[in-house]
Amino acid sequence: MGKLEGKTAVVTGGGRGVGRAICLAFAREGANVVVNYAGNHAAAAEVVDMITKAGGKAVAVQGKVENKADAEKTIQTAIDSFGSVHILINNAGATNPAMLHKMTEEQWDDVLNIHLKGPFLLIQAAFKHFKEQNYGRIVNVTSVAGIVGTKGQVNYSAAKGGIVSFTKSVAREMAGFGVTCNVISLGIVSTDMTEKITTDPKLKSIYAGRILLDRFAEPDEVARPFVFFGSDDSSYITGQLLCVDGGYGMT
Repeated sequence: MGKLEGKTAVVTGGGRGVGRAICLAFAREGANVVVNYAGNHAAAAEVVDMITKAGGKAVAVQGKVENKADAEKTIQTAIDSFGSVHILINNAGATNPAMLHKMTEEQWDDVLNIHLKGPFLLIQAAFKHFKEQNYGRIVNVTSVAGIVGTKGQVNYSAAKGGIVSFTKSVAREMAGFGVTCNVISLGIVSTDMTEKITTDPKLKSIYAGRILLDRFAEPDEVARPFVFFGSDDSSYITGQLLCVDGGYGMT
């Protein structure tokens, strides 16, 4: 029996990259999976197909996490499809880089809304269900940028830094309802979002040199800590930041 047998997990941004790996890892551990996606239906449908062909259960739901109605629809899809929601992975993200003096208000708002407002709305929508069952696992996602800052991405760094303190506040508010909330900080993972960094020889040399383990992460290996925080193995852990970055954040 898998570690997540009988549990239902909602994974935002679940169609691609790290989100896709998390969905597949959760399914392998027996969870029912709700694959949230913003626009790429084909990618999300492929994840659902992979899970169902392997004997698991999954559904896809389109929705922008920063939209309240869409956030509520995403959680309701879990209830309608599987009867409950036990795990929420706030993984959806986007970048919109520019130097500070050139960044537009729209660039700032877009990134802050996805990374901060999105998790706020999803957790708010899931809370009543967590409270009723006195159980919930929330895992938010930050990155090295939120810990050490990134040149040309003040919006992204601010959002990712904010999610750390947001996580701690959620952990304090929800501990009395059987809900844990933790945050995982990722480094550079080999996905389509980081393709330029991981394939361009010059950029690859620069960034890999900042990582103590001297390589980029694979999506499957960074998905494993999400399984840990989503399962009862982490039942006595809340409000914590776990850096899964190959040592990047230390350098």
